[in-house]
Amino acid sequence: MSRPLRYVEGLPMPDRCLVMGVLNVTPDSFSDGGRFLDRERAVGHGRRLAADGADLVDVGGESTRPGAERPTEREERERVLPVVAALAAEGLMVSVDTMRASVAHAAVEAGAVLVNDVSGGRADPAMLPTVAALGVPCVLMHWRGHSATMQQRTAYDDVVADVAQDLCGRLEAAAKAGVEPGRVALDPGIGFAKTGDQNWELLARMHRLADLGRPLLVATSRKRFLGTLLAAEEELRPPAERDDATTATVALAADRGAWCVRVHAVRAAADAVRVVARWGAAKAGVEPF
Repeated sequence: MSRPLRYVEGLPMPDRCLVMGVLNVTPDSFSDGGRFLDRERAVGHGRRLAADGADLVDVGGESTRPGAERPTEREERERVLPVVAALAAEGLMVSVDTMRASVAHAAVEAGAVLVNDVSGGRADPAMLPTVAALGVPCVLMHWRGHSATMQQRTAYDDVVADVAQDLCGRLEAAAKAGVEPGRVALDPGIGFAKTGDQNWELLARMHRLADLGRPLLVATSRKRFLGTLLAAEEELRPPAERDDATTATVALAADRGAWCVRVHAVRAAADAVRVVARWGAAKAGVEPF
């Protein structure tokens, strides 16, 4: 059984799964929309994420919840860039969660070290050439369309095989654009154009995606399929009450070789990945780095 690579060139390389903390500077994110729209509150929360153990703080100015409408480019830039610049100036490692090449370029100039594009470079044809020119690492996610319509696009012959094939195409497109292969990580897009059952199947067969030969980012945090699993009398568990279930998925993903997990509740995830790494080292009969 193949296991995903654990390292992306240009980013930290500990002998464990990395933790990416979510910082939504939006008014409408499904979990914490509006809480960190204020710049000072956003910067303060970014500091807390890092203090809790986030290796990367992922700053995003566009909600990708199902049904969300896109902000204008100007709105996204005004939300994201000051926060990225402030956190980077304090020495934090910041990634930018954007589908726009212009925002990615400006964020990297402001100090971001990673571009996290949930469209995998599909939403903006300039994204992959921009990433190549910037020379920064990127995450390319499986994507079938913007949030307003993505849940109408959940038909697959075999969700794991189809997602793997699409991500393989994204790798080829990135290489053609000049992106160095060693700087690319992949994300299967849990919750994006997927039913709950399809999300579980992707997680259970994550080893199939490892055959693509690139590190994997797993982002399950507080997503609807967990709320459905934990529903009481058909009432979804609210997003803020899904953190324990998220941590369970973090531990399982880390144990199966995930390069990075993207979460809202960082401290629990940071603890979980360290436990997994130490457990694995003891199992192998060696001391961890």
